[in-house]
Amino acid sequence: MTTEHLFTEALGLAAPWKVVSANFDLEGKSLELVLDFEAGSRFPDPDSDSTDLCPVHDTVQRTWQHLHFFEHSTTLRARVPRIKTPGGAVKNVSLPWARPSSGFTLLM
Repeated sequence: MTTEHLFTEALGLAAPWKVVSANFDLEGKSLELVLDFEAGSRFPDPDSDSTDLCPVHDTVQRTWQHLHFFEHSTTLRARVPRIKTPGGAVKNVSLPWARPSSGFTLLM
């Protein structure tokens, strides 16, 4: 099992999401996990009950503070997709780790 697969499982991520790199800095006491989605992935409209999946319009880089990994500060960094709905609206997708009460804080 690779380090990336271990952290993907530990975070409870499901396809198309996965950890693509884990950068551990012993001296800096930090761990950065980089998350990404599979190329060609499509996502549901977060404001619709439709089962139709929408194509990715573009992405934005975001970072979240996670609970410490032992005494190491831990951050998640991800390329967050925005989708284009059938009606032409561009919307952010819902992220499994950024839901209310998930334990993650979006760094401003």
